[in-house]
Amino acid sequence: MTAADDRTPTEADVCIVGAGPAGAFTAYSLARRGHDVVVLEAGERLSSEDHHRRMEMWLRPNFERDAFWRNGERDRYTSTGDINARLNETRVKAVGGTSLHWDANTPRLHQEDFEMNTRYGVAQDWPISYDDLQPYYVRAEREMGVSGADDNPHGPPRKEPYPLTAFEPSYSDSLFAEACEELGIAMASQPKAINSEEYDDRSECVGYGVCNACPSGAKYSAEVHVRKAESAGARIVDQVQALSVEHDRTGDYVESVVYATPNGRQYRQEADHFVIACGGIETPRLLLLSDSDVYPDGLANSSGAVGRYLMDHPSVRTTGTLEEPTRQSNIGWVSSRSDQFYAHEETGPGSYHLTFSNTAKSTSGGAQSRLPPTSPSRLLDIVSNPTPEALAELATDPLNEMQLGDALDLPTTSGPPYPLSIRGAGEMLPRPDNRVTLDYSKTDNHGRPVPSINLSDGAHAQETMEHCLEIQKSILTELGAEITDVKTLSGRGMSTHHMGTTRMGTDPAESVVNEQCRTHDLANLWIASSSVFTTAGANNPTLTIAALALKTADHIDEEL
Repeated sequence: MTAADDRTPTEADVCIVGAGPAGAFTAYSLARRGHDVVVLEAGERLSSEDHHRRMEMWLRPNFERDAFWRNGERDRYTSTGDINARLNETRVKAVGGTSLHWDANTPRLHQEDFEMNTRYGVAQDWPISYDDLQPYYVRAEREMGVSGADDNPHGPPRKEPYPLTAFEPSYSDSLFAEACEELGIAMASQPKAINSEEYDDRSECVGYGVCNACPSGAKYSAEVHVRKAESAGARIVDQVQALSVEHDRTGDYVESVVYATPNGRQYRQEADHFVIACGGIETPRLLLLSDSDVYPDGLANSSGAVGRYLMDHPSVRTTGTLEEPTRQSNIGWVSSRSDQFYAHEETGPGSYHLTFSNTAKSTSGGAQSRLPPTSPSRLLDIVSNPTPEALAELATDPLNEMQLGDALDLPTTSGPPYPLSIRGAGEMLPRPDNRVTLDYSKTDNHGRPVPSINLSDGAHAQETMEHCLEIQKSILTELGAEITDVKTLSGRGMSTHHMGTTRMGTDPAESVVNEQCRTHDLANLWIASSSVFTTAGANNPTLTIAALALKTADHIDEEL
């Protein structure tokens, strides 16, 4: 048996459940300080061959993006609300978690997101402020390698520059900029956890548009900090499903995590401190599965808040066409945004931000306009060894007729007309009926009840995103575009951002964790996840997840 195949327990100061961004940051931060850390991850560790296979899939035309990480019915769940949970499409169970397919958008939350009740009389204030989290934002940006610029007049205040310079705006960004200037709407660069230059022993972005399977390693994933944690002495155990968390006789301390290996054997991992870092769905599920005589409603759930207050980020999109080329190619990511309408005073109902798409709707793959089915062998050779020279061959090979590298400057559609679109994402207020519960009528492969997801937008989110659509239409109209498609909230699926289900607060009767992210009920149980968000804001959560994980690790280190 190799070390990688050994899934038996070992001595540990800290046991972390989950190897996504939160778990990886926590593990590295503690391991580098000399603590013995064990990370239990339900998913597998992907090899370079796995990544290359997905890159090849992404290059194919007629490719269904939502199926990229879906292999049949991977994880069973129930969806009962107005919004389809679609968990097997929005999250990834693997070492690295959902950062394996994220868009690498890394804006901070705004000051007002932490003070919603004080400022606007809605929801609840966080027990920490933006200023409390700001030094951890700086650390997280440095650890991830965030490219950005201090050019956002409506963004949160910054005390340190971004570690890397921002990417240049795209050609279609320049078109939007003209219209936004006429309307008095400020555009700014989009912070990205993608290297604009070599950084942290990772390559700069080579611009081939296959970002969901980055060929150069320029896009950050939590695999980076998994490797760093291992180099610092942490042990990462993959393909082990945490079944329950067990406490001592009094219910004051956690003693072990019970987990199952691929061969069905069960073990107990003991430690001094435990961190649940399983995301906004599996974190409350694991706590609910860990009920006992002391905690009949689920571990750490004396408040009844575990699983409640589920939030995501509702989004809308408006698409139009122009007679002139827009050059909206699949460069892989958004390079410009606007926070003009983030503050409630400006938007009325709630916060949202705008992003200006660089992806033409007419292509179905990630980087190409077309690829003949007769040329797979050479393509497979190239993705198996994606050197700059080989990738350059793809960009210029007339046989493949693909749009990669410099060819991304060309339109991906025959025209006119040429498409362009604007997306907006906004805040959802926390509501107790939006929640994760257990469905005892359906079980997973270990015989445990599956998560049941109930999520609806509510009037606040609906009004907010209606306002967002009006602004999107005004920008496209100013450009002289013909509106061809409007994606409203109707019939939408849940986003990848699952927040709020083990909320942070000062009152143990209304929250699950305190300002240090330690549970109110158990002295050695911590939660590192977007599940601790008190409110969702309107910005992508990953940078805030990383910042909170670093903060939590500091507090655990003080206890060890």
